[in-house]
Amino acid sequence: MNPHLKQLQPYPFEKLAKLKEGITPPKNKAPIVMHIGEPKHPSPEFITKVINDNRAGFSSYPTIQGSADLRQAIVNWLHRRFEIKSDWLDPEQNVLPVNGTREAIFAFTQLIVDPSPDALVLMPNPFYQIYEGATYLAGAKPWYINIDQETLMPDFACVPAEIWQRCQLLFICSPGNPTGAIMSTEQMIKLLDLADKYNFVLASDECYSEIYFDEKKPAPGLLQAASLSNRRNLDRCMVFHSLSKRSSLPGMRSGFVAGGAQLIEQFRLYRTYHGSAMPIPVQMASMSAWQDEEHVVANRQLYRQKFDMAKEILSPVTEFKMPDGAFYLWLKTPGDDLTFTKELFKDENITVMPGSFLSRDAHGTNPGNNYVRIALVSSLEETTRALKGIKSVIQRLSK
Repeated sequence: MNPHLKQLQPYPFEKLAKLKEGITPPKNKAPIVMHIGEPKHPSPEFITKVINDNRAGFSSYPTIQGSADLRQAIVNWLHRRFEIKSDWLDPEQNVLPVNGTREAIFAFTQLIVDPSPDALVLMPNPFYQIYEGATYLAGAKPWYINIDQETLMPDFACVPAEIWQRCQLLFICSPGNPTGAIMSTEQMIKLLDLADKYNFVLASDECYSEIYFDEKKPAPGLLQAASLSNRRNLDRCMVFHSLSKRSSLPGMRSGFVAGGAQLIEQFRLYRTYHGSAMPIPVQMASMSAWQDEEHVVANRQLYRQKFDMAKEILSPVTEFKMPDGAFYLWLKTPGDDLTFTKELFKDENITVMPGSFLSRDAHGTNPGNNYVRIALVSSLEETTRALKGIKSVIQRLSK
């Protein structure tokens, strides 16, 4: 048995289920699930039509690298979305379709890490739990970069030089999970300079990149930062994108990675033995999704309405910080986050995620303490009802 399995902590959803044990919520209130980032907006109808029209493709084995048409559609989207020069990315060398970013992030970590007693993978704290689990199972140790409580961004300035020297892989997530903070291109360029100086790879989890609230200021990406700094060699860069959040298609398990040609080639080799290839009908549907922006704009508008409603309902009773992007509300709780989570479930049958379950004790603190992550993924009507319930519990516990 792999000895590193012993280092894995229970997944946050397991901790949450245990926290709720023995609590009976009110039977007259329908359950509202807000602890998981699973979009509930209707999936675009044209996507299901494409899958149905190409269902004969399920009878053929797909290839790991996907079709040339899909890779070209992805490259076209990257060039268009991040304002990258049209000759900058090659569909043969710089992109690879994957079955969602979760699988890709885990596998990429196994590819990059050279296991040794001093190998480190750096990540934000709080963070997406796959970063940590993938690190342990690759034979490295995680090093947590606590977020600054004002900016909600990882405090990279606190990382000592000796830690950067041991770093093999740095994860960033922008817009961030769970805070929604967006990293600037200037910050990304500084991290690329650090990657050059200390010889590590920078992995940018951008699965929330298409959920932002100012249509004139889309969230920047790592490849965009590399382009702005005229960094034609991308062999320290890998970005991860998905249709799960962008197109409300979490069950289709479709995404891609993009980065340096050498990284992509090695990752293709790794996935030849490890990865599952994307079914041909899903490739066809994915190609259509990456070519359409109308449904993405409409998706953003739905989230914007829900955050406006959250601000209206919660601002009178608590400290409210509007995120820059993603669909999470990182809410400060009256008292500790575990008690708030239990009381909310007991009173209102609403489930949220304690912030301390998404972070680790590091450098003398746990930056998730006294916060909860609330996923505003349901309909406007259900979200409004949930926000009113949250307001009621905040008022009660604040007395």
